[in-house]
Amino acid sequence: MGRRIRGWKPAWLLAGLALAAGEARGQGIMVDRRPNVPVAMAFEVAEVSIEARVRDQVAEVQVSQTFRNPGSTTIDSEYLFPMPEDGAVQGFVLLVDGRELPGRLLGKDEARRIYEEIVRSKRDPALLEYMGRGVYRSSVFPIPPGAERRVTLKYTQLLKRDRDVVEFSYPLSTQKFTAKPIRRLDLSVQIDGNLPLKSVYSPSHDARVVRDGDRRARISLELRDAVPTADFRLFYALADGAIGASVLSYRPADGEDGYFLLLASPEVRAADAKPRPKSVVFVLDRSGSMAGKKIEQGRAALRFVLENLRDDDLFNIVAYDDRVDTFRPELQRYNAEARAEAIRYVDNLRPGGSTNISGALDSALDMLRDDSRPSYVLFLTDGLPTAGQVAEPAIAEGAKRANKVGARLFAFGVGHDVNARLLDRLSGGNGGASEYVLPDQNIEAQVGRFYSKMTVPALTNIAARMEGTDLNRTYPRDIPDLFDGGQLAWVGRYTRSGRVSATIEGKVGGGRQTTRFDAELAPAGRGTSMEFLAKLWAVRRVGDIIDQIDLHGANRELTDELIALSTRHGILTPYTSFLADERVQLGLTGRNRATATEGLTKLGVVQGAAGVGQRSNKQSYMAAEREAAGAAAPAPAAVALSRAKVAGDPMAVAGYGISRDAGRYGGVYAQDAEGKDSAVATVRRVGSKTFYRKGGRWVDAEVKAEDEAKAVDVDQFSDAYFALAREQDAEANQYLGFDEPATVLLRGRAYRINQIAK
Repeated sequence: MGRRIRGWKPAWLLAGLALAAGEARGQGIMVDRRPNVPVAMAFEVAEVSIEARVRDQVAEVQVSQTFRNPGSTTIDSEYLFPMPEDGAVQGFVLLVDGRELPGRLLGKDEARRIYEEIVRSKRDPALLEYMGRGVYRSSVFPIPPGAERRVTLKYTQLLKRDRDVVEFSYPLSTQKFTAKPIRRLDLSVQIDGNLPLKSVYSPSHDARVVRDGDRRARISLELRDAVPTADFRLFYALADGAIGASVLSYRPADGEDGYFLLLASPEVRAADAKPRPKSVVFVLDRSGSMAGKKIEQGRAALRFVLENLRDDDLFNIVAYDDRVDTFRPELQRYNAEARAEAIRYVDNLRPGGSTNISGALDSALDMLRDDSRPSYVLFLTDGLPTAGQVAEPAIAEGAKRANKVGARLFAFGVGHDVNARLLDRLSGGNGGASEYVLPDQNIEAQVGRFYSKMTVPALTNIAARMEGTDLNRTYPRDIPDLFDGGQLAWVGRYTRSGRVSATIEGKVGGGRQTTRFDAELAPAGRGTSMEFLAKLWAVRRVGDIIDQIDLHGANRELTDELIALSTRHGILTPYTSFLADERVQLGLTGRNRATATEGLTKLGVVQGAAGVGQRSNKQSYMAAEREAAGAAAPAPAAVALSRAKVAGDPMAVAGYGISRDAGRYGGVYAQDAEGKDSAVATVRRVGSKTFYRKGGRWVDAEVKAEDEAKAVDVDQFSDAYFALAREQDAEANQYLGFDEPATVLLRGRAYRINQIAK
């Protein structure tokens, strides 16, 4: 199951990162016909509503956008709808304020001329990324000063299907063509399938998924005051059987490992289906530091768990300070009478004394002796061990030895006084995860939200493998249990492309269940629509590296790999955010290693805001299920900081004011050791590339010193510039869209795009 760290988000989760959408990169762009007026500055997009209904691989889509003219003169406007490359969109109807507006569908050659004409006349490279595609173009209509126009577009689209996986995409990134953030953006997708739906997965956004039976799902997304820079993407799998699984894959080049994501979901159970029983032990800290509001909320969290156990579940409660007490000497079978007695026990718990973590865990794990049931320990503490065994490694090792049945241990750290590294040792060593509840957060709400996802186990003690290739660096290392309504997301790298046989095996009750299915791992050159898999894997690998350094200490190999992954993918951890400093040269390996090594000493802090914040970041990296969760850049004013303090570095990094095209690019955030967010104005994610501002220009992270020495100089808006754009596909042309000097690596050659006087 996915692990979410409440209240703490790493830099990549807070970034609006642009993705390569594969389908259509641009739709719904309003263009002011006056020359020299940039596309993104003439209009404000007040509201956007997208509604899609998918039946039998056909999507019916309706998009409503409210455009406002903030100026003092009437604008003659036209509406452009760039076409998907596969031409699968048809049946256009365009309405302006409820009246149908004529338009024409133009082929690639004429569309290229239109895009180039707009870019030349406005000295604005924003539309270059759409060259190479057709376009639906409306007739011209006026927007008076201060007036709004509601533009509604209806169309149908045949969705891509690869084996059992269907993809729906909508290019939210076109909403970046607005002078101000969008006040309200709502998207909903209703899926009705002839076959049972299994995994429903968005790699781009943290969308809400509601299942209505095994053949229907509704996906929704709400953004407020945002400038989206990533297209919305959704994958869903159609499959019969108790467990449905599918594989997405991407290989960047021959000679490089490919990346895969295996998704697995259980069938949607009938409401009257009998759930599989489990064992749950709740371990509650009642030491003196829990007095007051914390013990009240802790009791409420425990009551929530008790109210949500199922008949035939086994349970018990361990309450500890310097002494360890239990509700009953052994596990109890859950029923109404047992629940009432347990709640009376909980209501009578009083805080006081010191903290015997080791004794409490030994007592809880000793009760779990039946390995035919899935078993879970929910461990809550707000402090350090002060009684019994107090040595961090010894406590963790003792808990691992006492765990005879492979119980999953989930640790909840309350406040800043916990030893966060100890909690990570405990959870990581016992197949679970750590959650951190900040001082101003509600313990009951956090525990309840977590526990509600794990009430009914569907498959436990899971192992996955693929035959026909070799896998490496797969994450999570210990595959978590799969629960009803949940989803497994297993990522890794592969060496050989082609057909493979995949297997997912786990325990169901007292037996084993095996699901086998065929998949195909993509060869190099298949396209870039799945490039997000490389970033998703990189985020999890970064989490694993930080975890190894945290628990075992730093070494040169791990530090160098951490820097390389952070540089390439723009993952600015508290230990690599120095890369955002304009004075830092990306190619100086030794100097950057020394800086990162110094930063990694922060992991020596195990409690306080820094100790908890770092472990929260790490857990989020390790549990990532998407490349970016928000895909909504902040307003330019929020990014254009006069000084940006990055990652707690005493040497503040200059926060250069973002130019007017800030909303068009992935705004990147860094987070310091205490979890505080800082906008980084000197790093951008564009498509699959990361750019750093160095020496007054944006430099592609993939450009090496030898590439720079052979770089070709191209003046922006020159004939050579447009010739280069014509040679590229739409994916590559977005890298030519900077409004400042840039150096980019395209097809193995570096190009210096230089600005000329306007």
